[in-house]
Amino acid sequence: MIVFALGAASLALTIAQDQPSGCTPEHAAMGHCEMPPAAVPAAPAGDPDCPPEHAAMGHCVPKPALPADPAASGTSLPAGDAPAPRISEASYADRIWGRDAMAASRAAIRREHGGARFSQIMVDIAEVQIREGREGYRWEGEGWFGGDIHRLVVKTEGEGGFGDSAEDAEAQALYSRAIGPYFNLQAGVRQDFAPAGKSYAAIGVEGLAPYWFELEAHGFVSTDGDVLGRVAASYDQRITQRLILQPRFELNLAAQDVVRSRIGAGLSDVELDLRLRYEIRREFGPYIGVSHARFVGRSADMARSMGEDRASTVVVLGIRSWF
Repeated sequence: MIVFALGAASLALTIAQDQPSGCTPEHAAMGHCEMPPAAVPAAPAGDPDCPPEHAAMGHCVPKPALPADPAASGTSLPAGDAPAPRISEASYADRIWGRDAMAASRAAIRREHGGARFSQIMVDIAEVQIREGREGYRWEGEGWFGGDIHRLVVKTEGEGGFGDSAEDAEAQALYSRAIGPYFNLQAGVRQDFAPAGKSYAAIGVEGLAPYWFELEAHGFVSTDGDVLGRVAASYDQRITQRLILQPRFELNLAAQDVVRSRIGAGLSDVELDLRLRYEIRREFGPYIGVSHARFVGRSADMARSMGEDRASTVVVLGIRSWF
């Protein structure tokens, strides 16, 4: 009797071991139970779009892993010319609704949240110039409206003496189109108000050159056929997070003499500026600096014949602001 009972118990234990434990792979993947070591399935390949628990329940199929080290990413990747790591796609809703059904929703998001319109007004120079008893003023700024690709840009600049009319004044209205991540192609019109009223067609480029130089180069053709050019560049050297030293230069050129505007052929004038500003806020920064301007070549001869100084150096106090 005892032998029979022991045999029956042994048989029951053997049958129990042969039966499923009640812990299915999907429940084990979600941590609801623990499978015997021999029954634990192999972990699926690492795929951020198909987590192991979803793969275990049959909701998705993991993509094959890349041969590269899965732990390496970003700057941890070894140097070489191997293909870039696959970028995971945030398409979790596709698992429920399907990719075709979600395509319309993604298109609506891009339509409603992309291509927004923005605007900015930048007053780069608004200063008083100390000229040994003949104090003057100078301004330079621009405003634009549009998106990342297409914009309308309006620029203005000029200078003069207090109590006198402006010595130089101009305005430009330009269409600006992005031709790369850092540069815009611009075309439009320019109107001079002083020293002589004249209209020009304008074309050029403006953007951020390597090493963070702000660069602009434009050509102008007047209604009289006069051809002018201008190249300017500046650089913000941060001494601290708020104290910035900004060197700047500007070159003006002409293809011919324009006597009415006191411009000689060739390189007509050079301007070198150095301004030190303190940004109380990013949008508002008072500055102090020095500005040196010099007529060159035939323009210098014209200035001499009109009794004007060929070169001048002034101390400037001003404000740079944008909004």
